[in-house]
Amino acid sequence: MTAQASLERLVAGAQPVVRDSTDKTQLLVGIATCALAGGADKMLAALEDAIEKAGLQDKVEVCKVGCVGRCSLEPLLEIRQPGKPPRMYVKVTPEMAEVIVRRDLTGGEPIPDWLIDKGERTEVAGPGHEADLVNKFTRDWDHLDFFRRQFRVALRNVGRIDPESLDDYLSVGGYRALAKVLDEMSPTDVIACVKSSGLRGRGGAGFPTGLKWEFTYKAQGDEKFMICNADEGDPGAFMDRSTLEGDPHTVLEAMAIAGYAVGATQGYIYVRAEYPLAVKRLEIALEAARQAGLLGSNILGSGFSFDIELRLGAGAFVCGEETALMASIEGKRGMPRPRPPFPAQRGLWGKPTCINNVETLASIPPIILQGAEWYASIGTETSKGTKVFALAGNVENTGLIEVPMGVTLREIIFDIGGGIPDGKGFKAAQTGGPSGGCLPAQYLDTPIDYESLREAGAIMGSGGLIVMDDTNCMVDIAKFFLTFTQDESCGKCTPCREGTKRMLEVMERITSGHGEERDYERLARLGKACQRAALCGLGQTAPNPVLSTIRHFRDEYDAHILEQRCPAHKCKELVRYQIITEACVGCGLCRRNCPVHCISGEPRKPHLIDQDICIRCGQCYEVCRFNAVERA
Repeated sequence: MTAQASLERLVAGAQPVVRDSTDKTQLLVGIATCALAGGADKMLAALEDAIEKAGLQDKVEVCKVGCVGRCSLEPLLEIRQPGKPPRMYVKVTPEMAEVIVRRDLTGGEPIPDWLIDKGERTEVAGPGHEADLVNKFTRDWDHLDFFRRQFRVALRNVGRIDPESLDDYLSVGGYRALAKVLDEMSPTDVIACVKSSGLRGRGGAGFPTGLKWEFTYKAQGDEKFMICNADEGDPGAFMDRSTLEGDPHTVLEAMAIAGYAVGATQGYIYVRAEYPLAVKRLEIALEAARQAGLLGSNILGSGFSFDIELRLGAGAFVCGEETALMASIEGKRGMPRPRPPFPAQRGLWGKPTCINNVETLASIPPIILQGAEWYASIGTETSKGTKVFALAGNVENTGLIEVPMGVTLREIIFDIGGGIPDGKGFKAAQTGGPSGGCLPAQYLDTPIDYESLREAGAIMGSGGLIVMDDTNCMVDIAKFFLTFTQDESCGKCTPCREGTKRMLEVMERITSGHGEERDYERLARLGKACQRAALCGLGQTAPNPVLSTIRHFRDEYDAHILEQRCPAHKCKELVRYQIITEACVGCGLCRRNCPVHCISGEPRKPHLIDQDICIRCGQCYEVCRFNAVERA
């Protein structure tokens, strides 16, 4: 029996939780980390209780799915009824859930003010690239800018299936790519397909995935390993977490395909312990896949054997670097090692090892099924396919998005992200996480691809994208990211251990009003030394936030160094509060709210701030009703 025939038997017996063809109304409730933080568990309990009280158990099915990406609107409740467009309620509280059951499900009257589109629906053309197994979610919601401008490949199933149900994954084409590979393709065929697709590693470096597989395949060794790097450490990044929580089987299937291609029989998923829900769902998926014969010995009767184990990381940022990650799996302290030899030649326990991150692997099954040419048709000439971004910071629509390579920062921030809140102006976008670069407004029309970002002084990174408005201090922002990378340095190599420490000392002097003109030269020299000589990517890219902000926001550094002034009023030691005598009515509100009692004055007479005691907290500035407190 062929692998595909064995799979068809599994599919025939599957009973998916989320189904397209059903006579019942389906309620899809997002249960992911972001949703649980917003109270989705309480909303779900209230929803199920209301359904039971209304006697709708036989007419309504409640399905738990992953996050669809609109994290700022969680908890979300999507209602799907036969013959009707789906509707999605946002920020649903337990009290709202009861009302939705009573008015919408029982009474047949949707509540427009609670819907994601406020009840307005405009028919528009869908995405340019459509395939049976991708973008169904986008097509359902293509009347909303946030979803219409996306193209989902890695996230194709997230929010569409129950992540704890193998049958759900099978119902959307799950494991068909693995069966096809086992029946119809040799390892070299698989590698050639991935190479032709143009897929590059989404962990940050952008190395061609097919080439990495080929190196491992050709390496000499009696045992080889396949590793999924799920150690997502960038502040504000949650791309991998969302995939593991919403579609864990796609990573397992991709790892099995990669194992077949490179000649590995054992795989490891290295995931940080701070992702308990992702770990739980991975454990459920692994057990279900083994029970179904999709992992383990003689997969689908093909003779190919491959299994996967989980390894939990303790949260060290440096363990996102592949050699440090392997050291951690081996039970050693997570510290990088010099390369060459590269992991493909000598990796885990000295054996040839292939390492890919979650997003890279999540793109493999559709590439196998839809074809390399299909994937290569998305994106740009040198950066194929799509990229997932965690959109955070000063932007209206924070959340998770997946877009074709080549879209511009402007499209992401203003079309998908909805622009800057509260009428403020755009100042900069930080791409590439704490080791990335800050790009100002003149780069808004820069295409998002590896080469364009590098030319602009930034990097793609793993996909963190933080938007800053005109109230941010770029010197303070650079110091924040440098503080993070310096703290996370493993300390093994001198350029990173000492270089980032010295750079941070200079930045602290600048933000405290003790900067010198020579600091520009000091920062440039230290930064270049780290970039050239640090052992791993963390140290090599740590200076990027400082060097990019000096390049693009030199005027702000000049204000800090030459004028001892922070234009954005964010650096406390450079901010001074004083009371305008002519405007002060002596109400005493500022004095009563001052935490250090540095304000004195008699009732109905102008007050005074003692600058020697003031801690520059800004409380007096915030509470004054007469604009009598001046901030300089």
